[in-house]
Amino acid sequence: MAQERKKVVVLGAGYAGLQTVTKLQKQLPKDEAEITLINKNDYHYESTLLHEASVGTRSYEDIIYPISSAINEDKVNFIKGEVTKIDRNAKKVETDAGVFNFDILVVALGFEPETFGIDGMKDYAFQIENILTARKLSRHIEDKFANYAASKDKDDKDLAILVGGAGFTGIEFLGELTERVPELCNKYGVDPNKVKITCVEAMSKILPQFSEELVNYAVNYLEERGIEFRIGTPITATNEKGFVVKVGDDEKEEQLEANTTVWAAGVRGNHIMDDAFEGVKRGRIINSQDLTIDGYDDIFVIGDCSAFIPEGEERPLPTTAQIAMQQGEHTAKNIELLLHGQPTVPFNFVNRGTVCSLGQHDGIGTVYGKDIKGKKASFLKKVIDTRSIFKLGGIGLAYKKGKF
Repeated sequence: MAQERKKVVVLGAGYAGLQTVTKLQKQLPKDEAEITLINKNDYHYESTLLHEASVGTRSYEDIIYPISSAINEDKVNFIKGEVTKIDRNAKKVETDAGVFNFDILVVALGFEPETFGIDGMKDYAFQIENILTARKLSRHIEDKFANYAASKDKDDKDLAILVGGAGFTGIEFLGELTERVPELCNKYGVDPNKVKITCVEAMSKILPQFSEELVNYAVNYLEERGIEFRIGTPITATNEKGFVVKVGDDEKEEQLEANTTVWAAGVRGNHIMDDAFEGVKRGRIINSQDLTIDGYDDIFVIGDCSAFIPEGEERPLPTTAQIAMQQGEHTAKNIELLLHGQPTVPFNFVNRGTVCSLGQHDGIGTVYGKDIKGKKASFLKKVIDTRSIFKLGGIGLAYKKGKF
């Protein structure tokens, strides 16, 4: 009698989950495991390019592709469904498309915006979260320029954009705005000097992962193109007018006004994590060194839901696509070891560097310990983007998406 195949269930088809599945389907023969991938959409989107789709410098269609184009359907069952509950002890996952039992579970459910309890932020500010929010925001920005051009009683706030957060996402979003705004001004006959873009950041320094020289380069680049920075300025509330901020040592409050308000200052892991496991903070759980979780050697948590602290260090690694994809690759390797009755091995992150774009043709970065900026950084960002598509979907998909 043939031995029943082990059920491997992967939740989420972002960078971490999809990398796990694409590696497993190459490593395992068909009869060794029953692999199920569950995702609420039938497409994968490149979350590292959401800022471009949110501004409108790139079409949202350019950053998505069908999950079916990356998986081998002879080896992987794809289920379009939204996860509603994980029962770790009963070894089952509940979704709006049914209940799925597992022998090995991979939780890679991705991120959600984190508003840190700021009053009104969820109600009045756009979030850079997914394809739907990106489409909504890019349409809104253009609508405001069109409305300004068509109105007799012109409202300057239609040309004002407030961006909360000067971290990675905020800076990349601002970089795209410096390219999109001139296009919109030209299209609608708007005076570029009327446009006011303000970035508000509570911390005293932007992009803390980069050197002072690179940060100064980014700030100067953006300021020369009309971006105003309000650094060391906490946002206390968001309303229909814009941001309310604290100003000065006496902490007086000031209302900043704009008809476009964007929140780009924080993410957390998926809310499903909060009820599924103990010790979860902001949707993230501390892993064991092999990427499983304490007490469950058959449950892996990776990507944005993971708080992986390398051996001997004190702080978790940041949640980046580079780390998520390496975790996915390593998880596939450990699942193969588990299926063969062998001990799992610890995850070792190889930091190849980080690049932050400043629009389509400029950027800053640190690659293998060396600082880079300008066109070289921009080129490397595109190389990284191409590599991720290639690793997930192969040369055919990379070619189809115009990466070569």
